[in-house]
Order: sequence, then structure tokens, then C-alpha cells
Amino acid sequence: MQMETYDGVLRIVNVTREMTGSYRCQTSQYNGFNVKPREAEVELIVQYPPTVEPVFTEMRQGLGRPVVMTCRVLRAHPSRVLRFEWLLSNRLLHAGAFDAHKDETEYTIRNLNRDGWGEYTCNVINEAGAGRCTFQVTGKAYAPEFYYDTYSPVWQNRPRVYGFKLQWTQMNPNAVDRIVAYRLGIRQMGLQRWWEQEIPVDGPINKGELMTHNLTELIKPESYEVRLTPITRFGEGDSTIRIVTYSAPINPHLREFHCSFEDEPICMFTQDKNDDFDWTRHSAATRDTKYTPNTGPSGDRSGSKQGFYMYIETSRPRKEGDQARLISPLFNVAPKNPYGINNPPAYCFGFFYHMYGKHIGTLNALLKQKSQTTTDSPVWSLTGNQGDRWKQAKVSIHPVSSFQVVIEGVRGPGIEGDIAIDDVTLEEGECRDPPPNLSSMAPFRSSHIWLLCVAAVTTLLQGQR
Repeated sequence: MQMETYDGVLRIVNVTREMTGSYRCQTSQYNGFNVKPREAEVELIVQYPPTVEPVFTEMRQGLGRPVVMTCRVLRAHPSRVLRFEWLLSNRLLHAGAFDAHKDETEYTIRNLNRDGWGEYTCNVINEAGAGRCTFQVTGKAYAPEFYYDTYSPVWQNRPRVYGFKLQWTQMNPNAVDRIVAYRLGIRQMGLQRWWEQEIPVDGPINKGELMTHNLTELIKPESYEVRLTPITRFGEGDSTIRIVTYSAPINPHLREFHCSFEDEPICMFTQDKNDDFDWTRHSAATRDTKYTPNTGPSGDRSGSKQGFYMYIETSRPRKEGDQARLISPLFNVAPKNPYGINNPPAYCFGFFYHMYGKHIGTLNALLKQKSQTTTDSPVWSLTGNQGDRWKQAKVSIHPVSSFQVVIEGVRGPGIEGDIAIDDVTLEEGECRDPPPNLSSMAPFRSSHIWLLCVAAVTTLLQGQR
């Protein structure tokens, strides 16, 4: 790089450290005379304050623990005359000169006490100025993290109010002193006033531990802003906020659950991911013209062609023995005894089924309990052609923990084996007058018909007399 000046002066504006180096000044020809050129060299040294790291960092620590702070010099000129000083809120803690072989200085708090919380600064100084590292030492707890995958968090026990199951985990719970409580703030959306309460914490919190608090007396259908703040010996930690929104609960208190599959979410039933194929939501009004004849219903349980039901399609590529499993939502069993369930409550599980076709396989109902993770317990089963009509099944179940009901369709030997279900219900209490399970009645069917024939013949003979 070069430039000409008429007065032999080079003017540099806004000097930066990159301009450090050697500059050469040389005379040029004057009016065509061949004057012997003359040269001079100037060495420019740009001085600048130290550049350091970290510029700012927050250090969270509990009482009684050590804290180590390190301030590192990245570059400076001149670098041989560096000094440092450590301060806490403008109070000098330690000062000295840099070791010629080191580019950092360190300050250690061996045993953090309440007076040790605050803002620490490290000034690294040379002739051009100072660079500063800042450390904020605090005992603030990290913010909690709300858990948004709570199953069916809304419940309703009175017409105009609802409850919400609030769940969260604690970020880095062991970074500071033990959390002794949470401050819960809640306010209705659109209003200014916050209502606050403390949620005590009995023992230490593990990383990833899911905590629960039930919000009650929320006005339906209002939404609420919820704020959660952890509290330690230091005081309040970082807060986190979420919005709680009302949505109609699927199953309030299990008084009565009913699903007719009219809506696409199918009442939160789910397809088992480990079976061979899925159940299909279907309406006779939208049935494919290529459907298999001589099997399946011509309408839903009420006889409507516009109504929906669930069924298993047994056409190819399905093969004999393939299973389709439909799993109900999770139902909670509330123990009346706080120490456990001694007398399991009874529930009546009911549904309508349609099993028509010469290749009908098996329809099973199974109980899946949270306390029994290995196998599902069969509670009802039926095999074979039951005629072209809807029939009802009811069975009493006695779960001892949170449970789901699994409806399992098993493909028979051929394509005329579609099985359908509709109007699934679950009610508290034993089933009253349950319809018989036809598969268990099969051994008595011939004698039953014979008795009817005898009665008919007797009546006929009496008439002839």
C-alpha cells in the first residue's frame, strides 16, 4: 500500500491495532531532475487496553461451596506491564502483577457465605487502559420447566368450575441450595391481579423428577396465566410462566364414559403400535363400492348410514391370526384409602359389536393396568359368525390402579371376516343385567332349542285334543 504527500507527512485517522508495523518514506523526482532518492523508516506501535474474557458470566452456587473465577487476557499492548485487581462491589479484594508466563488471573472463594454473593470484577490494566471481566455470583435457583404432556390435565367436578393438573421439572436442581418451596402465582387472562400461594417442598429434588400441583376453582371457560418461582435460602429464583386453557375433559371422574366414534379424535383412543394392523373409522354412507360383500354392518349401531363406527378390514394383505388393537384413554382409579386400594372399585365396560361373515375371527376385550406392565388381562372374548346385527356386550372389571381397556380384533381364515364395534361405555359400579357372552353359551344352545321344540309340540298336541 502506498500514497503520496507534498509535505512529507502521513496522517492516519482512527488508528487501530492492525496498523502496527513499519512505514517507509521515500523522496520522489522533482521537476524532472534526477535527485538521488532518500529514505526513512518509521516503526508505528499501537497501544491498546487488554482484551479479556469472559466479559460477563453468571455463576450459581450454594452456600458453603467453593467458587473459582478466572479472567483470561486474549491480547494487549504493551503486554509486559500488565497488572490486575479483583473487586467485589468496588471493594478491593486482591491485586498484583501478571506472571510473564501466564495469560490469566484467578480468584477463589473457598467457602461461599451470604456476604460472598454479588458482582465481582477483575480489571486487567496496562498503559493504554483496562479490560474488565465481570462475574455475578448468586444463589438463585434456575427456572422450573413446565411439562406439557400431562394426560387429560383438566377435570370438572362442578358445572361452572374446573381443575387443572399442573406438572413441572426443575432445571439443574443441585446447582444451588435445596429448593424449600415454590411460589405459585395465578391470574385470569385479561385481569391485573395475581393470586399467590407457596407450595412447600419436603425433600431434595432429583434431576428430571416430575412434580405435580392441582389448580382448583378455575372458572369455566376462562384461561389463566400461571407463574412458578423456586425459593431457596438465597431467596427467589428464576420464574417461568405458562397459560392454562380450558378444554372439555374426556372423562370427568369416570362417572360415565361414552364414545360413539362420531368425531375424528375417536375419544382419545389410540392404535397399538405393536400390533399387525389398525382399526378403521368408517361410515356406511362413505363406504367404498369395492367393499367385501356378506360381511360388516350396513350402518352404525343406531342403524344410521351417516353414523360412524370402528371396524377391522380383513381383506388382503391381511392374513389369518393378524391382530388389530385399539387402546382406550387412561382412566385413573382414586383410592378411598390413602394407603392403597384394599377393595378395588368396580366398573362396567360395555360396547356394541357386529360380527357377521363366514370367516369371522375373534373379538377380545382386555384390561391393561399401570401396575401390571407385563401382560394384559382378558375380560371378554367371542369367536365366530354372530349374524348380521349389532349386539351388546357388558363385563364388570375391578382395576387396582390406573387402567386402559384394549379392544382386540383377530383376523379369521378369509376375507369375509370384518368385525365392527360402536358405542363404547364405561360406568362406575357392577354391570346390571349384563347380556350373556355367546361363546360361553355355545354348549347349551342345542338343549335350549330342544326345550323350545318340546314346548311347541306340547302346545300343538293340546290344541289337537
